[in-house]
Amino acid sequence: MRQFRRADRVGEEILRVVSRLFEGELSDKVKGMVTFTQVRLTTDLRYATVYYSVLGGDKDRTAIEERFQQISGRIRHLVGRQMQIRHIPEFKFKYDPSVEEGIKIERLLNEIKSNKDNR
Repeated sequence: MRQFRRADRVGEEILRVVSRLFEGELSDKVKGMVTFTQVRLTTDLRYATVYYSVLGGDKDRTAIEERFQQISGRIRHLVGRQMQIRHIPEFKFKYDPSVEEGIKIERLLNEIKSNKDNR
């Protein structure tokens, strides 16, 4: 049986809270289709890396990345209001290309299937 670390549980809760914030209170702060995929915390819970994915081009991703840097303090404050932990971690946002790569792979598989059906 796997033992869950506290950092894993807190990370999952931060992921839920951040996702809800961007659906509601912070929805106007970032333009574009952003999906938060994972949160990784250091074992001392001082630093959190929030992974996100963006549907769009490099221009959209760059703009969103800059916006996250601008509002990371506000995000930390809002997360702190909703969570009951002693110390709210400092947030760092990092792009996660896995969603886009998955879409590309699916598109390629569909092309292969349609080519196979046309034979």
